Order: sequence, then structure tokens, then C-alpha cells
Amino acid sequence: PGPTPPPGDLLATAYPWPAPGTGWLRAMMLVTLDGAFAGPDGHSRSISSPADRDVLAETRRLADAVLIGAGTLRAERYSPMRARPEAVDERRALGLADAPVLAVVSASLDLPWDLPMFAGESALPPLVVTTRAADAARLARAREVADVEVLGSADLDPRALVAALHARGLHRVVCEGGPTLLARLVAAGVVDEADVTLAPLYVGGGQIGTGAPFPAPVGFDVAHVLEDGGFLFTRMLLRGDADAAGA
Repeated sequence: PGPTPPPGDLLATAYPWPAPGTGWLRAMMLVTLDGAFAGPDGHSRSISSPADRDVLAETRRLADAVLIGAGTLRAERYSPMRARPEAVDERRALGLADAPVLAVVSASLDLPWDLPMFAGESALPPLVVTTRAADAARLARAREVADVEVLGSADLDPRALVAALHARGLHRVVCEGGPTLLARLVAAGVVDEADVTLAPLYVGGGQIGTGAPFPAPVGFDVAHVLEDGGFLFTRMLLRGDADAAGA
């Protein structure tokens, strides 16, 4: 383990982004010692810590988009996306919007439309990404309350998803799960950075599956391991990406 996670400017140094306009996808994951992604209440916050939430806030601070799957939105009930006031000037100086866009991936469009984020309370409208096979009535509903991107394929192709985000100017992307979406992105080779927090907890309840095994493992190199209150914060870079990440 390395030093305790540093606050403020030092935390920003620990989790750098490449230059604005450079495509970069960082995958965030919080997991317990027995491989659980949520506590007994079904939420990740119950296995988190203040330092873990500080790291999450830092990775979002200068991001273009926060990317999640529909299941994560339903489970975690995301709040509207807003940047902290002290981050807005820095974002503007880098040519970023005043806050990240929340991008939700859903083939079924079975989403909790009652959330405040769909009622105009986010700094920017949420983005819903779906496929050309989406139900027409649900697609119409999505367009009433969100910006919508319909991919040309009948399924959610990870490369097409990332290309669609980049075409919208959303280059700095933080993917916060769920596990199946993260696995599909890694398998497609579009994840540049994996920021995995290991919680010093056993919670039981079994493991969460991430779909079919990959044809071959995808390798990452360790950029750092930090510790706070028994929580381990790892930052890992896809092999060959270290220079682009500023590592």
C-alpha cells in the first residue's frame, strides 16, 4: 500500500485526465472482500467510506460524462448532475461544460422516469443511449425528458456507444457500472483506466455475475495503490495507455 489518499490538489494529481479532447474512459468499481458490489440494502453507499466518495467526486470533477447502466440507475437512484461551485471555473477554463452529462445505457428503456434528473433539475439534460430495436412508446417517453442517442445496431455495441459519446464532444467518460456494463466495455477494449476500491468488508450474498467469460484476459498495469481506513484505492491503466494518462 502507498500513502493515505491525499485531499484537494494532491487527490487531483492522483487521478489525472489526459488533455481535453482526448478520448478516455475510466471505470469505477467498489467491491468487498467477498466480491460484492453492494451491501445488504442493495446500495453501494453502505459499503463505501468518506474517502471512497472523495475519490468518486474527484474522478467526476473534470469529466464530460458519467456513464451508467439502467440497473445502476434503478438501484442507486442517481441525483441530478451538478459540479461543485469551485470546479465550475476550472471546467470552463478547460472548455468543459459546467457539469458532467449523465449518460444512461438502456436497451429496454425501462427507466425510473420519476427521478428529479428527468424533471429538468440537472445542469445539462441527461442522455439516454439505446438501440434501434427499442420499443417505440418507451422511446417517445425518453425523448420527452432526456436527450436520446439511438445506436445503429440492434444491441448495445460498446464501441458504437463510445464513438457516439465522442461525437457529442463527451471525451472524458467515467463509467460507474453496473458490473455487466463494465465487463462489456473492458471486453471491447474501450476502457483505458480501472479505478477499483477494495472495501475491507465481507457482506455475504454471493457474487455478482458479469456475463460470459472473455476469450482472453485483458491486462492492466498498476499506477497506484492508496489506503485510508482499511480501504484500498487502486488505479490501473490498460497496458500501453500509461503515457496518455500522465502516469
